[in-house]
Amino acid sequence: MARGILVTGGATGIGLAVARHFAENGDTVVITGRRQAPLEAAAEKIGAQAVVCDHTDPEAVARLLPRLPERLDVLVNNAGGNTDFDAAPADDTDTGLGPLAAFAQRFRANLDANLVSAALTTKAVEDRLAEGGAVVSIGSIAADKGAGAYGAAKAGLASWNLGLAQELGQRDITANVVAPGYIAETEFFRDHLTPERRDHLIASTALGRPGLPEDIAGAVAFLASSAARDITAQVLNVNGGERGTR
Repeated sequence: MARGILVTGGATGIGLAVARHFAENGDTVVITGRRQAPLEAAAEKIGAQAVVCDHTDPEAVARLLPRLPERLDVLVNNAGGNTDFDAAPADDTDTGLGPLAAFAQRFRANLDANLVSAALTTKAVEDRLAEGGAVVSIGSIAADKGAGAYGAAKAGLASWNLGLAQELGQRDITANVVAPGYIAETEFFRDHLTPERRDHLIASTALGRPGLPEDIAGAVAFLASSAARDITAQVLNVNGGERGTR
């Protein structure tokens, strides 16, 4: 039976790879994003439904609900990214804010994009999540390495997931985080990744290669499968061995 799948931020990169995997396996997939043109192009390419949505905006998430299936088997909270890489004014005076207010605004932008968006979306669809379903949120290696507000937001995502797993576990729904390391072929770094930095990230791995969106899609697919029904409240690191565990 086809499952109902929602992948936020599904137009490019990791989100698109995840959505493509589910669509190719015959599931009914809805992808969301803020940019209409790439979202609709991606949906047409993989055979999904596209809905424009900013997942940091409660009103936008509320408008999304009528466009979703009544039953959701899998929610993938992928929307996010390091908002510090977005275009920024040269200095805080260009914002009309003082330096502390501008700093707070930038910090909150990362929290909204990576933590609040996942929590808000999950809360909105919790009544539609099916027994035996799965919530998978995309974290980051940055949660264990710092990376300012972005790292703090991803660390918060992992902590929030612990409580979510306890709550949804009462309905036999799992909740896990997949934490990628460096993943090539995405828009994550915008134009901020130098060749030297890329080489360093690859050299830091045990495998000596960059990760790909399909690597993350495989991990998400596993956590959403029947093979992972006893796995919940976990962070699955997919980083090529850049940061190991024991």
